Amino acid sequence: MGHSSGFMQYSRQTTGYRPVKERLGDRRTIQLQMVEPQLQEQAARCMDCGIPFCHTELKLNGMTSGCPLHNLIPEWNDLVYHGLWHEAYQRLAKTNNFPEFTGLVCPALCEASCNLALHSSAVTVKNIEYAIIEKAFQEGWVVPELPRWRTGKRVAVIGSGPSGLACADQLNRVGHNVTVFERADRIGGLLIYGIPNMKLEKGLVERRVNLMASAGVQFKTSTEVGVNYPAEQLRQEFDAIVLCLGATRPRDLPVDGRELEGVHFAVDFLRNDTKSLLDGGRTPISAKDKDVIVIGGGDTGTDCVATALRHGCHSLVQLEIMPRPPEQRTPDNPWPQWPRTFNVDYGQAEAAAVFGRDPRQYEIMTKAMMGDELGRVQAIETVAVEWTSQNGNGRPGPKEVQDSDRTLPAQLVLLAMGFLGPEQRLLDQLGVDRDPRSNVKAVYGDFRTGEPGIFAAGDARRGQSLVVSAIDEGRGAARECDRYLMGSTDLP
Repeated sequence: MGHSSGFMQYSRQTTGYRPVKERLGDRRTIQLQMVEPQLQEQAARCMDCGIPFCHTELKLNGMTSGCPLHNLIPEWNDLVYHGLWHEAYQRLAKTNNFPEFTGLVCPALCEASCNLALHSSAVTVKNIEYAIIEKAFQEGWVVPELPRWRTGKRVAVIGSGPSGLACADQLNRVGHNVTVFERADRIGGLLIYGIPNMKLEKGLVERRVNLMASAGVQFKTSTEVGVNYPAEQLRQEFDAIVLCLGATRPRDLPVDGRELEGVHFAVDFLRNDTKSLLDGGRTPISAKDKDVIVIGGGDTGTDCVATALRHGCHSLVQLEIMPRPPEQRTPDNPWPQWPRTFNVDYGQAEAAAVFGRDPRQYEIMTKAMMGDELGRVQAIETVAVEWTSQNGNGRPGPKEVQDSDRTLPAQLVLLAMGFLGPEQRLLDQLGVDRDPRSNVKAVYGDFRTGEPGIFAAGDARRGQSLVVSAIDEGRGAARECDRYLMGSTDLP
């Protein structure tokens, strides 16, 4: 490395966010950016560690550690330190089709497994990654990846989320004629309608999609295969099919009052909000002046909290059935595993600034929802729980705490409890096998379904996961699809 003692001389700095009061007044990005000298100083902290866990994905204790894309992190950190930004971009582009997405929304698995994180603060990998790709766009280094020739093979990619776009990009680069089918009115899938604009500005997605279109990728919006585009027609017109449908079936909450007006899945709330922002209209699901309860944690729950605040909600509570995570790593969660520790994300920080407290309440279970005479939700009934192993199978389960019932006011309830897998209609029509969790059955690394010429990648294959993992799967499915079509492949 160019600066062998940088990790001792410089402390970790991150870009941070815009002031809360400022960012709550708009939907622009919350992220601030560093100037180049600061970025080079942060890159200098990347030590000559010998075994860089950051860029090699490992499965430890059932969790991913390190980068699923195997980004060449030490290499481009060193190049940034030396001011060789173009070379840094070339290294980054070798492994990641969309660094502008992961640089903003990835939880930074690489940083959690950074060697410095064992005894100090990790290198700010994520901030540097985003800075590299943005400088590349500013300098005009990012251009359409036109293939040298066309193979004459036609591939249909179903779904335009991160796995679908990565798959289409890779297949187009080796000369296949790729058509991406998207049932929504815009290309991007989760990147457009699943992540709020303040977290990932939609102009970044449109910029990348336009590049791919200029390189020859065909996009069909408002086209749902199996509904207004027959599945059999797809088989007849294309030499291969890659299913990148996502895991779009939200987990429901089967309690009394679930049917009341004002109870919505989080994904519907976020989708309608972004669509109204892009179309210039009013959202049909508004949190303005309402008591809002978000049920469930994770990124989706956080995004609901932040969006409700921007609507101007009257109050805000976020309920989680799981216990509050510990402040520090526990002995059974050592480095370089992903740290299962308590953290405050951007949405919770904003809520604390507005209402004076973190909105999260732990070990709370919703028992029922209550409405008025017009069928509109007005409150929810909850009970505290404690986690015990007395459930017959040896695994901890929630047990209600006696006399802990409460009633919370709510005119808007958002269900952010995760997803159950892909929608099944098209899978039934194509006859592909499913695993016990209803995902498309296909082995990682091979990505083939039991049907010849049909592959699967991303959340549709593995279940709900991260954008970075979806990109990795899309690239892998493209490689195996190319091998199927041509007999061999040069794709990584």
